[in-house]
Amino acid sequence: MLEFKRHRRLRSSANLRSMVRETVLQKEDLIYPIFVKEGENIKNEVPSMPGVFQISLDLLEEEIKTVTDLGIVSVIVFGVPKDKDDVGTSAYCDHGIVQQAIQKIKMVNEELVVIADTCLCQFTNHGHCGVIEEGVILNDPTLELLAKTAVSQAKAGADIIAPSNMMDGFVAAIRQGLDEAGFANIPIMSYAVKYSSAFYGPFRDAAHSAPSFGDRKTYQMDPANRLESLREAESDVLEGADFLIVKPALSYLDVIREVKDNFAYPVVAYNVSGEYSMIKGASLNGWIDERAVVMEKLTSMKRAGADLIITYFAKDVAKWLSE
Repeated sequence: MLEFKRHRRLRSSANLRSMVRETVLQKEDLIYPIFVKEGENIKNEVPSMPGVFQISLDLLEEEIKTVTDLGIVSVIVFGVPKDKDDVGTSAYCDHGIVQQAIQKIKMVNEELVVIADTCLCQFTNHGHCGVIEEGVILNDPTLELLAKTAVSQAKAGADIIAPSNMMDGFVAAIRQGLDEAGFANIPIMSYAVKYSSAFYGPFRDAAHSAPSFGDRKTYQMDPANRLESLREAESDVLEGADFLIVKPALSYLDVIREVKDNFAYPVVAYNVSGEYSMIKGASLNGWIDERAVVMEKLTSMKRAGADLIITYFAKDVAKWLSE
């Protein structure tokens, strides 16, 4: 008699499949990005990101209540300022747009976990993530400004600081700055492994952060490199990081797994703007089942090792999970 394994026995019904499911996506896994823009009565849809909006402070309460009602427990805040200069002064101003947004969110829902993106690119007139001298992005002078930015965000009420600049030593500088300012208990969610990716274009539309010259390849990672991701993550762990972000997610699932296997820290997958826009575009053209594709994609990130996922689909996914 022919003998073989009958794997289909465990797939015969929806309930049986759910009983043996290895990877489960839940609302607590989701971090929703919010773009807060200076001004009043502003709700601008980002042209390259259907369903994603720049929102002014006066409309932020409604957005936060929607997020809360859906059961999402965390947001990450990005600022779109009116004024920019060569050193990104409004990034670390106590009355900057991110600082005001954090305060507003905490007034609406004190329990919501507020993550502050900590970078200079949205606030500099050249769009780069650091101080520039003769066309060169300077590493060490940038660290002081990043630490100032983190402290100002913590003062405003941020629960987690998420530095995204990829300067060498940025976690150490921010950790020291937070500790010295009395914020030793504020964790750092480091963009530990951030590639110089072609998938960031729509975000730069949303945050008005495209560089005015050159690119970011001298400080963001080469997409061809895998082992470098482990060196970057190890440095951040040694410097005091509490979470490790891998960005982007979809084309770097192997890296997510490597980071998870090598470091006993929560790993965060950033499901970036280009990944979002491709699915939205295909869905709007009727080429794919958006819900099925999104759920499969986010599940793949968790299966690869992600504990949390930053995603623009968070509100949609929260609705689908409730259903």
